[in-house]
Amino acid sequence: MTILLDETTPVLVQGLTGRSGSFHAGEMIAYGSNVVGGITPGRGGDVHLDRPVFDTVKAAVDATGARASTVFVPPPFAADAIMEAADAGIELCVCITDGIPAQDMIRVKRYMRRYPKDQRMRLIGPNCAGVISPGRAMMGIMPHHIYQAGRVGVVSRSGTLGYEAAAQMKSLGIGISTSVGIGGDPINGSSFRDILALFEADPNTDIVLMIGEIGGPQEAEAADFVRTSMSKPVAAYVAGLAAPRGRTMGHAGAIISAFGETAREKSEILADAGVTIAMTPSEMGDTVRLARNHPSNMG
Repeated sequence: MTILLDETTPVLVQGLTGRSGSFHAGEMIAYGSNVVGGITPGRGGDVHLDRPVFDTVKAAVDATGARASTVFVPPPFAADAIMEAADAGIELCVCITDGIPAQDMIRVKRYMRRYPKDQRMRLIGPNCAGVISPGRAMMGIMPHHIYQAGRVGVVSRSGTLGYEAAAQMKSLGIGISTSVGIGGDPINGSSFRDILALFEADPNTDIVLMIGEIGGPQEAEAADFVRTSMSKPVAAYVAGLAAPRGRTMGHAGAIISAFGETAREKSEILADAGVTIAMTPSEMGDTVRLARNHPSNMG
C-alpha cells in the first residue's frame, strides 16, 4: 500500500506535448507510472509518446478512465487546467507549474469548495516536485534514481531538499514509502497536516520526515496535529535559520511576516510537539535514523 498513487493509478498529463510535459512524462512512463494519455487543446486525436492526446480532460477521462493528472501547463493557464481536472472527476491532481499568480490560486481554492468534501479533488502543489512511491510510480519531476523503497514517509515544501533527504537516506540504507512535495507557494492545495494524516493511516509508513521553511503557519499547524493525532515518530528540518524578516527567500511563500514564521521559531514549536529536529540539511538522514531507533519508538 502507498498513499496517493501506485503503478496501477491511471494518470493523465496536462500539457503532454509541450517541452516540459514531454520530457517529464517520458521519465514517468520509463519509471513505470501508468500514463494513459495527455491533454493539449487543439491536438486531440494525435498520438504523443505512444499515448493518445485529447482536447479536454473530460474527453480523456471518458476514454481512459484516468483518476489522476499531472499539470505541466504554463502559469497563465494552469489555474484553468486545475479547475478543468476537478470538473472532469479527477481524484488526484499534481500541479508542477511554478509562477501561478496567488490570486489565481485563491480562485482555484474557492472553486474546488463547490464540491462536497468527500468528492473534492486532492490537489498537490503548485510549484512542487510531485509525488513518488519508490519502485512503483511517480507524478512529477524528481530524479527517481535517488529514491529507495522503504517505510519512511517524506513531505516537503522544497523539492531540492526533498531530493537531498532521499539521497542521504539511501546512503544510510533507509527507504521511502512515499515522498510528497507540497510546494513552496503561499497558497497550495495540500498542507503538511493533510499529508501527515495520510501517513498516519498508512500501515506501510513507520516514521515521517517533514521538510519546512520560513513563512506561513503550516509547520505550526503540523505541530498541533503531531501533538494530538500522530502515533508515529516525526523528524523535521526547517530551512532558513539565517533568513531576515521581510525578504522572500527562494519560494514565493518563504517570507517571514509574523511571529512563529522564522525557522528557529518553527523548529521550537515542532520540538515542543515531540518532533526530532535536524539543525542542518546535512543531518536529515541521520535525524530520521535517530528518530526511528529511539527507544520510545521501538515498540
